[in-house]
Amino acid sequence: MVRHRPRAYPWPAWPAAAALGLLLDRAFGEPPASLHPVGWFGRAMTLAERADYQDSHAAGALHTMLGVLLGAGAGAFLRSATLSTWLAVAGRCLGESALTVARALNRGDLEAARAALPALVGRDPAGLDESEMARAVVESVAENTVDALVAPAFWAAICGAPGALGYRAVNTLDAMVGHRSTRYRAYGWASARLDDVAGYLPARLTAALVAAVRPGRAAAIWRAVHSQAPAHPSPNAGVAEAAFAAALGLRLGGCNRYGDRVEHRPWLGQGRPADRSDIRRAVRLSEDVSRLLTVILAAAGLAAHRRHSDGASREVER
Repeated sequence: MVRHRPRAYPWPAWPAAAALGLLLDRAFGEPPASLHPVGWFGRAMTLAERADYQDSHAAGALHTMLGVLLGAGAGAFLRSATLSTWLAVAGRCLGESALTVARALNRGDLEAARAALPALVGRDPAGLDESEMARAVVESVAENTVDALVAPAFWAAICGAPGALGYRAVNTLDAMVGHRSTRYRAYGWASARLDDVAGYLPARLTAALVAAVRPGRAAAIWRAVHSQAPAHPSPNAGVAEAAFAAALGLRLGGCNRYGDRVEHRPWLGQGRPADRSDIRRAVRLSEDVSRLLTVILAAAGLAAHRRHSDGASREVER
């Protein structure tokens, strides 16, 4: 009898590896900034921008391609979806940064809260009162539950290590050059649009997870995501913020200032304005989403492994 060697299927291990990466982030957080590969990536892309910057879509597209290849290539080099997921997610850091602002607000130290706010949001903290800072933090926790948790784990589960770090590269490029400014309107267009595409499914998965961990608010979450999120300028942040607003019984949105630029965001949710106590509730909701996602990915990996093992056994028997 001729024994056929079982074929190697890498995919079954990826969802479980992504789940393990989420657990490592929850246990240990991110590596020190001086050692974090994302810091090295940022410095490399800053040097690349100095060399290749032109006020054109073509130059920006080439810059984006370089960054994605660098991120995905780093994942391919590491060859570990677990390690790459751990490096790509930042859920613990997100919660700690949000709670730092909450503790300052609880002490009545608005200056300390404003000083801590830039770790979470790009808007100008000067002049923000307690309510506006609370809103900014809750919105950031909602948006970054997609960007820093669900999306990198999702792409790790689908594409392995290159998917995790490739996505982190896309999201970092969007943060670096994807914002609306005179310098980056053309040059950052490709990075911003690619980030929208990469986050599209994870944002909607995040809304579904929010509804799953807050089932009593599921109908309100669906209404907010379906009817209010499309008015948001971001196709993905609006979905996450609408889901969090409805789950927490809040009303998010309003006027945001980014330096000299002012953006008017639509109202999301039908509840009351956010206050400092809602920051901890938002962090808890984000953590619950992370836990459920971890369980789902681990279960998917286990089920796929069993199917693969059964198939391999039958193939060997033949």
